[in-house]
Amino acid sequence: MREPGKNFKNLLPQEAPPEVERMGLTWLIAAAIATVVLWQVPGGDYILYPFTILATWFHEMGHGLMALILGGQFQKLQIFGNGSGVATYRIASSLGPIGPALVAAAGPMGPPIAGAALILASRSFKAASLSLKILGGFLLLSTLVWVRSLFGFVAIPLLGLIILGIALKAPRWVQGFGIQFLGVQACISTYHQLDYLFSYSAGPLGLSDTAQMQRYLFLPYWFWGGLMAIASLVILARSLQVAYRH
Repeated sequence: MREPGKNFKNLLPQEAPPEVERMGLTWLIAAAIATVVLWQVPGGDYILYPFTILATWFHEMGHGLMALILGGQFQKLQIFGNGSGVATYRIASSLGPIGPALVAAAGPMGPPIAGAALILASRSFKAASLSLKILGGFLLLSTLVWVRSLFGFVAIPLLGLIILGIALKAPRWVQGFGIQFLGVQACISTYHQLDYLFSYSAGPLGLSDTAQMQRYLFLPYWFWGGLMAIASLVILARSLQVAYRH
């Protein structure tokens, strides 16, 4: 017999139905393919715009956080309405050429590594919910600490609040699928910037990240671009394999 006054929200399904468990991987792969297709379709970028901004945030945070890890400074983060971004940092001079190379690589590899972490978190509903809260909270924190562009001041906390809303209000199976979807989007965002990975120049910003790696590690930029493209695909495939292992 149901207790009087029981909250109606508690009647909503909290566990993923068996059909969702079986079809989850198929739907995620379909979403990844649809994303790549939308990149090629006029207007497709507008549909994927929020994920583009999130991927840029992962990319630039990768640069800045790696500089911090290596003993340098992460000074500011700028994200713009066209989906581009710039991280301003200083690298510890004692690291030699390996320091700048690692910081350069941390940008392109930031989204796939973060995406894999999100996918792996989906193995547990508790971990998925916690990871969404951490991601949403860190988006808000980064706005206060590092973001220094007008567009970033609006877009980054808005994304953080949306993700926190999913973590706090959505059924647990929606949280699990949502974090996987975000993870896949982050991983495949590498392929949205393939032209950048295989470019020597970054326009008015100077050298691309792969050109920076060539500068410090000597092998050509296209080698590093190809290596990171392959690594992103391997990271995605492996994280999905582990997440769906029963």
